[in-house]
Amino acid sequence: MLLLCSGASFANVRLPSVLADNMVMEQNASDNLWGWCDPGEKIFITCSWRQVTDSAVGTRDGRWTVTVRTPAAGGPYTIGFRGSNTITLKNVLIGEVWVCSGQSNMEMCETWGLSDVKAELPDCANDRIRFFHVPRTTSASVQDDCPGRWAVCDSNELKTFSAIGYFFGKRLNKELNVPIGLIEASWGGTNAEDWTPAELVTGDPVLKAGEDKEVPQNGWPYLPGYCYNAMIAPLTRFGIAGSLWYQGEANVVASESYAKLLTTMIGSWRKAWGSSFPFYYVQIAPFIYGVKDQASLLREQEDKCQDIGGMGMVVVSDLTGDTTDIHPKDKHDVGTRLANWALAETYHRPGLYYKQPRFEGLETKGDRLTLSFADAPNGLVLKGAAVKTLQIAGEDRVFYPAEGKLEGNKIEVWSKQVKKPVAVRYQFSNAGIGNVFSTEGLPVAPFRTDAW
Repeated sequence: MLLLCSGASFANVRLPSVLADNMVMEQNASDNLWGWCDPGEKIFITCSWRQVTDSAVGTRDGRWTVTVRTPAAGGPYTIGFRGSNTITLKNVLIGEVWVCSGQSNMEMCETWGLSDVKAELPDCANDRIRFFHVPRTTSASVQDDCPGRWAVCDSNELKTFSAIGYFFGKRLNKELNVPIGLIEASWGGTNAEDWTPAELVTGDPVLKAGEDKEVPQNGWPYLPGYCYNAMIAPLTRFGIAGSLWYQGEANVVASESYAKLLTTMIGSWRKAWGSSFPFYYVQIAPFIYGVKDQASLLREQEDKCQDIGGMGMVVVSDLTGDTTDIHPKDKHDVGTRLANWALAETYHRPGLYYKQPRFEGLETKGDRLTLSFADAPNGLVLKGAAVKTLQIAGEDRVFYPAEGKLEGNKIEVWSKQVKKPVAVRYQFSNAGIGNVFSTEGLPVAPFRTDAW
């Protein structure tokens, strides 16, 4: 009986699902390897790119961790774990790893009927692009593991993986010539609160007031932290280069607090990972929402987040063909624009135009206002006969449709109905689509000059 009892307490060495065959580890980094074993058990770890064997001892709660230095991009490698049992991970690559998160526009894949992904299927097989897809999972408490598996990019795996993530990774793989690991943790219809630790939402009066405005929907998590606990927290020991984000549609009912919410969320992620990694995100697209200007107010909040270090925003208003569909079908250009941000800001590739023109200043000249823009070094261009979605107002705060004239990186704005103008709005509506671009083809970001 004593022998049987001692045998029953003996546990095999176990790894989290994100440490598996076919994974990509972050290059030139101190990366964690971890798992579970018997308390006091000694674990030996051998990485085929290293000349030494590392070791760790199980803690009283049966956990172990070792940190290993990864080389420059390459592979395939093996990683061996030896304790009471032996595990060998095969076909491991070293490269660049990115997390792709958000709601449905990040989640969209070929099975949603995306023609740009369908066109990729015949030739998409690429051993140097790997996917890890976290299934939809929730938890009331922080988890240390999640379901999922690493897979090599091929036509079968691509069909159910984030289209934006794929096109982002494909461009990075081509331009950097290194393996790319993409971790998708997304869920259509979720609020940003779901992806933020609960105590940060419930403990902040502003964020709690915003969360209270959310209307629970059957089939979707709506409690703060539930997606973070189950789908993000288990990944935070795994080394990454950065994160992509496409979310916000579910938060338009509480737009006034979104900038604080998003920066709180990314701050919590960076703290959990122990890294100020870059965070590139997509501004929500034009769509006919039910309440006037609620989407414009949220886009304004998203724009404010660009002032936080290591964050960059992609505007996609020009990629929206149908404003009655909250899911624009063009994901190729979205992924490419995100990749250009990463290539320029994270990997310091020169010669890329990746920032959309952004309102910078206002000058009054009689009955006209002149707007100047940053990030339009070669000037602005108009697609069409006249500037669309411009509005102008005087001190009475009544806005009228306005005319505009482009001059370099400036726009002169006026209306016969406003003799003493003080404020201008551009593309400031739920579904408005502007037509002013940088010379390089990026749309001017929506804005207003007032704070009314």
